[in-house]
Amino acid sequence: MDTPGRRLDASALRDWAHTVVSDLITHIDEINRLNVFPVADSDTGANMLFTMRAALAEADAVARADDGRNAGNVARVAAALSSGALNGARGNSGVIVSQILRGIADITASAAADSAGALPAIDAALLAAALWRGVELVIASMGGEEVRGTIVSVLRAAAAAVEQCADAGETLDQAVAAAGDAAVVALEKTPEQLHVLADAGVVDAGGRGLLVMLDALRATLTGHTPARSVYEPAPRALFAEAPAARPAPQFEVMYLLTGCHAAAADTLRDRLVELGDSVAIAAAPSQSYSVHVHTDDAGAAVEAGLAAGQLSRIVISALSSGANGLPAGSWTRERAVLAVVDGDGAAELFAGEGACVLRPGPDGSAPAADITAHQLVRAVVDTGAAQVMVLPNGYVAAEELVAGCTAALGWGVDVVPVPTGSMVQGLAALAVHDPVSQAVDDGYTMARAAGAARHGSVRTATERALTWAGTCEPGDGLGIAGDEVLIVAGDIAAAAIGLLDLLLASGGDLVTVLFGAAVAEEDAAALADLLEKHMHDRHPGTELVTYRTGHRGDVLLIGVE
Repeated sequence: MDTPGRRLDASALRDWAHTVVSDLITHIDEINRLNVFPVADSDTGANMLFTMRAALAEADAVARADDGRNAGNVARVAAALSSGALNGARGNSGVIVSQILRGIADITASAAADSAGALPAIDAALLAAALWRGVELVIASMGGEEVRGTIVSVLRAAAAAVEQCADAGETLDQAVAAAGDAAVVALEKTPEQLHVLADAGVVDAGGRGLLVMLDALRATLTGHTPARSVYEPAPRALFAEAPAARPAPQFEVMYLLTGCHAAAADTLRDRLVELGDSVAIAAAPSQSYSVHVHTDDAGAAVEAGLAAGQLSRIVISALSSGANGLPAGSWTRERAVLAVVDGDGAAELFAGEGACVLRPGPDGSAPAADITAHQLVRAVVDTGAAQVMVLPNGYVAAEELVAGCTAALGWGVDVVPVPTGSMVQGLAALAVHDPVSQAVDDGYTMARAAGAARHGSVRTATERALTWAGTCEPGDGLGIAGDEVLIVAGDIAAAAIGLLDLLLASGGDLVTVLFGAAVAEEDAAALADLLEKHMHDRHPGTELVTYRTGHRGDVLLIGVE
């Protein structure tokens, strides 16, 4: 049963965006399979996902920049979602999502102005107005002509349902539930309204994606996720004779256009219609637009934009599978490395080596053990790659790693977990990463490099205890390898030197030492000099490199290759 009470305030609006991203990940394949209009390129789910991800990233960035000062400003969160979606829109469906979010932003901004900025939450009446504004903006972005049987029909039905509930004095929870139910009815009527859907035996893909967004809102407010049918192409469509169709355009062109007057945007639309189809020009504040077209002449589409204003974020993609074999509109690159790291310095270090990074918690503040399979899946998808090499680096529990990688495999991402138990092993694996080799070869080479890197850590004892190396007292330095204390020394420096000697007993060419947050910057420099001198005197010919990663827990992480 639905749990009433949560308002659609700034916090709930951000939570909704998080839930939409998560739920689109779950439904991406289903939505893609339904995609036959306006172009059967099976990318609607992917484009909606990546656009919502861009919206969420902008909202999160604004929240971090504000440092909590505007945490309760629902209009500001709505504006950030709208801006992020417009700037990161992918494909025709992404442009439409951006306009739905802009509808929310426009209405909340207007309501906040009317109430002198004091808009604590969105109620049913405001939500209805926002959805109707979204209808207007979507139609305008498509040239002012509504095509029945598309996402616009589903959005219109949802808006009408919310408006009816608001007029009847019903709660926001009831209005959102009614919106989802009305969207289902409208979605299942789309094949009756658009013959290309009927011919393919599918409902509208964009409408299905919108239903995911509405159900995510209901889940955010009430904790209840309604059971929905899984929509698949009808079996008869597999055997029906396909109607003759003109060749599909070769390219999808998108860019942001600024400094463009409305008249120039209309001229641009006319020119793009001449060059191709699926034209969408979505307006944003300050004479800027998000432009989308499918065409055989990508250069002419860009030149047309240059005649109208200044261009940025130009993206030209092939609409058919390219040399890399990726489905059109799905992933933006073939392979990526995802490293789970802790500390600002570690994030910079791994990113500088070309890896995508996942940090514990939304801002790296939560304990590493809190990383869940769900967070891992989201990070895998966020890489935008069809193949992802995962470096857990000791920060993901085995059961969460297996569950996350298995789920990502089910969603069409080829995931290869590399067994790295520490960030120093992760660096060793990353050093031999070869993005042009076969994924299985790359994974084996990285795993072999990680396994060959002997590693340990240095900690400060917090209590008196008996260890394999003897009794330690509070404040002692502990050298640890293989989950056992092998060195007990009077301080961190002595423990580090003792551990280095043990790890180098069988030789080594390179020693990597990562300094954690517990070591002050001035102390780190002195300790690095001490270790350098010890290496020079006792292990000549072995290179030492040090980094200040700022990780929590262990004072030092040490690796030997």
